[in-house]
Amino acid sequence: MSENHAMITAELVDLDLDRAADTKEAAARALAERMVALGRVTDLDGFLADVAAREAQMPTGLDGGIGIPHCRSAHVTEPTLAFGRSARGIDFGAPDGPADLVFLIAAPTGADDAHLTILSSLARQLMDAEFTSALRAATDAERAAALIRGDEAVPAQETAVVPAEGTAAVSAEDTAVVSTEDTAPGAERPDPRAEGGTERFRIVAVTSCPTGIAHTYMAAEALENAAREAGVDLTVETQGSAGFTRLDAETVRRADAVIFAHDVAVRDKRRFAGKPTVDVGVKAGINRPAELIAEAREKAARGDVTTPAGPSPVDNTGESDDSYATKLRTWLMSGVSYMVPFVAAGGLLIALGFAIGGWKIDKAPSVAEHFVWTDHTSWAALLFQTGGLAFAFLVPVLAGYIAYGMADRPGLVPGFVGGSVAVTIEAGFLGGLAAGLLAGAVVMGIQRIRIPAVLRGIMPVVVIPLISAAVVGFLMFLVVGKPIASLQGALTDWLEGLSGANAVVLGVILGLMMCFDLGGPLNKVAYAFAVGGLTHPTDGSLKVMAAVMAAGMVPPLAMALATTVRGRLFTRTERENGKAAWFLGASFITEGAIPFAAADPLRVIPASMAGGAVTGALSMAFDCTLRAPHGGAFVVPLIGQPLLYLLAIAAGVCVSTAVVVLLKSARKTPLAPGQDAADATADASPVPAAV
Repeated sequence: MSENHAMITAELVDLDLDRAADTKEAAARALAERMVALGRVTDLDGFLADVAAREAQMPTGLDGGIGIPHCRSAHVTEPTLAFGRSARGIDFGAPDGPADLVFLIAAPTGADDAHLTILSSLARQLMDAEFTSALRAATDAERAAALIRGDEAVPAQETAVVPAEGTAAVSAEDTAVVSTEDTAPGAERPDPRAEGGTERFRIVAVTSCPTGIAHTYMAAEALENAAREAGVDLTVETQGSAGFTRLDAETVRRADAVIFAHDVAVRDKRRFAGKPTVDVGVKAGINRPAELIAEAREKAARGDVTTPAGPSPVDNTGESDDSYATKLRTWLMSGVSYMVPFVAAGGLLIALGFAIGGWKIDKAPSVAEHFVWTDHTSWAALLFQTGGLAFAFLVPVLAGYIAYGMADRPGLVPGFVGGSVAVTIEAGFLGGLAAGLLAGAVVMGIQRIRIPAVLRGIMPVVVIPLISAAVVGFLMFLVVGKPIASLQGALTDWLEGLSGANAVVLGVILGLMMCFDLGGPLNKVAYAFAVGGLTHPTDGSLKVMAAVMAAGMVPPLAMALATTVRGRLFTRTERENGKAAWFLGASFITEGAIPFAAADPLRVIPASMAGGAVTGALSMAFDCTLRAPHGGAFVVPLIGQPLLYLLAIAAGVCVSTAVVVLLKSARKTPLAPGQDAADATADASPVPAAV
């Protein structure tokens, strides 16, 4: 590559970062401005929002005085790396204190594998003390850039990170093998357990992080180094952005233990079934690799075997010591996320059936026994009955995938059985929640029991499903199911009897929940509550469904309107997002407001909640009803009191728009005439944070 297009040049190096930055946000901005000056980043604020969103997932500070903020962004034109050095140190959340070496990595969306491999090579080099020492000793920007590019040799080390022009790329292998034996180049690594050799403990590991650029490879490097010191054979599969090479099946079979250091789901986790497993976040793999190897050996010695299954939707999305409340929210979100497609398909089919065949279509005979090809009511009945069957899966799917989120694939059978029992005894949505949690807890309890090796192969297929389904069936039929069914019935009666002030208060609460986290857990709880009422629709449950959908439409529509009437308060990127938010809001996709909340949560979220509360209250006060669980403005013909319903939405949108404009206009740093938010200084609004 030419000097002008190298991943890092002297212009991208700041050896006195203290002059421009004393926080991680300011450091990222100072280095990003250098990228903008070279045309590597097209939108500074948009790029910094992506950096902040990645930082919000997990701090990027590493032991040894290193900060490595990084992200993929549509605002990056080519893979770029900027380097800054701080004498005072900048806090990036590392356990051992501030970072004096800061690397900002910018990867374009859809970056090619070769560039991502080079970035992963840098991540591995940062684990080398000689490399970091050379950077700390560099006296000028050109020398620092040359060290990082590999144009200048690192003292006592010949390894380069980024190849010089005309040389082949130094590739970080997706699967790296470490052994304490010396092996000649090209020679086959001997089996230490063959032919009377000394037995050596074998570990396979998988590392991954949300971006797949830095932490993935740094954890692999740290584990490999610790394995050498411990005299352990270790093979690492790095599931990074550049793809991954799957561990050899024989290597997995011969392994004595497994280490997962990951923050995203491990792909094809079933390969490791029956192995002692250490499961932690990726930063634990970087910060305490020796402890993980020791823990793996201890688990193997105790015969402590776990049974991972397929890629669960909640496979360790954070550190392993998450609070119970965090885990519970994640488990519930797992069930809801799998339930929503059944809601959309089944509910809209039912709505179409009503639209074509009228309100009495639910009394039509089974289309399996009576169907007239030329009669529109037969087609309406077909749509209605097909949608009804899809809707019947809601509670079992909810329960099954809550259990799946807790215990992986072994939780599916007892979860679905428990959910079906909840439907049978009319325990409804609450029964499904209870069944899923019970099923997951039962399976997790069974998995803790030490099982003889001869039985491990049949545990996930026969023993666990058999015992857990029987236990969950007993509990749901005879212990907890009937009280929950009584509670569900009382709740239904209460909804049916709601009128006046009580209905308005419920509308306010539902509106606040729908707009607090814009598609997050609280939003989904309110939505699932409303959808659960449609399984046995009453006038009260139809009002709840109407209020929930109306409130959920408000945030994106309000942000779209605000960017239209006061565009100068928003960045160029936000104004573009505002155009799409019109359609997203009209379609009841609350997530359309997330880009605005991520950039300015302290203003956008309160404004959204204010409008959502107004809309929810008005919808309930107007006695609006809704038989479709989704569709937004496109199912208005299926809404009771449609004109008043649209009025409620319009009122909420106007309130949210007015509040967000007022809050943004009151920012601490006023905008100069002719200046818009895209050109404002860093202190004009809060640092972006993920919602």
